[in-house]
Amino acid sequence: MALKGSAVWGGASSPSHHQFGGGTDFGSRRFGVAMNLRYDPERLQKWECCCAAVSAQRAITPVEDEKPSMPPIESSREVDRRQDAESGRFHKDMNYLPKPLSATDLFTSPCDGSSVRVAYQGKPGAYSEDAALKAYPKCEPVPCDQFEATFQAVELWLVDKAVLPIENSVGGSIHRNYDLLLRHRLHIVGEVQMAVNHCLLGLPGVRKEELKRVLSHPQALAQCELTLTNLGLTRIAHDDTAGAAQIVASEGLRDTGAVASARAAVLYGLDILGEKIQDIHGNVTRFLILAREPIISGTDRPYKTSIVFTLEEGPGLLFKALAVFALREINLAKIESRPQRKRPLRVVDDSNRGCSKYFDYLFYIDFEASMAEPRAQYALEHLQEYARFIRVLGCYPMDTGPIDRCPS
Repeated sequence: MALKGSAVWGGASSPSHHQFGGGTDFGSRRFGVAMNLRYDPERLQKWECCCAAVSAQRAITPVEDEKPSMPPIESSREVDRRQDAESGRFHKDMNYLPKPLSATDLFTSPCDGSSVRVAYQGKPGAYSEDAALKAYPKCEPVPCDQFEATFQAVELWLVDKAVLPIENSVGGSIHRNYDLLLRHRLHIVGEVQMAVNHCLLGLPGVRKEELKRVLSHPQALAQCELTLTNLGLTRIAHDDTAGAAQIVASEGLRDTGAVASARAAVLYGLDILGEKIQDIHGNVTRFLILAREPIISGTDRPYKTSIVFTLEEGPGLLFKALAVFALREINLAKIESRPQRKRPLRVVDDSNRGCSKYFDYLFYIDFEASMAEPRAQYALEHLQEYARFIRVLGCYPMDTGPIDRCPS
């Protein structure tokens, strides 16, 4: 599903928004920008009431530039005839319009996700679709051809949420998606961890000894290297695992197999020639759930907060930045560094022989604390002393449940 259109930027700019996992940027005090993260329960209660009042006012107040003029008086028969004509013209189109989400929808919508449209990258049967169904068992999964398209689908109100793979226990971090998190203004509202069980698929009646080639995503092929080498199969890379299964089925390739999920075999009518063919069986992928609006964090369950920041120049600043969490006994679950694209090199004149050039990095951190906790607020306030830029990507409940296998 290719999506075109300009991105719709989201995110609040209110200072209170930083306390609740919003994707808003703020700079360090050295640049004249300060943020008060002191925990104040009375202010928090007032903030929630104000947000509710503003949401209610927006729902009933028309835009001033679009105030309708007073319509002429019509007879009841003319009114009925006009309404029937409008109903016949617009009824079907209205059913296809996406329903905008509000902050309250995140708490009042059914837990099974029956009213949620979730975008993912890949074809039906992809592991990302399995993750979407685990998070929202009765949701409507919406396939997209690229990761960029999943972000745009949410920004353009075509779907409610998106599921994005961010790291794998074997393949490591998915750097492309870290870059997209910074480029777009979506908020992380949840996470899903799933076991990845690769299967070797083929056309009905074909034996694995008859295969000469195998088609799949490069990561899946690399994770099944020993099995594929023992079978003597030539690897052919494809954009995603489910798409590889679809090609084998649609083109009737009897000498070509696919590495994909068991659910892909069911969807495309293929036989499973081998299960759990990955080299390492403890293969887990972590997915992020993205939405246009952040959730209001609490302390009723374990929460995780994801941030990205850049540091000032100077020795030991990364150590000092990480120490703000250690001093408050906040566990760091993840740290990832990415070179800045717009400013890849930093020139420092600290040598007698000339200028030194270093990569200028962005640091992504996941820490196990809620933004509703004073210690997390104080940690970010302390971090501002060393950082040139900070953005809270999201504060969301941790996936503490068992690692489910992929649905079959």
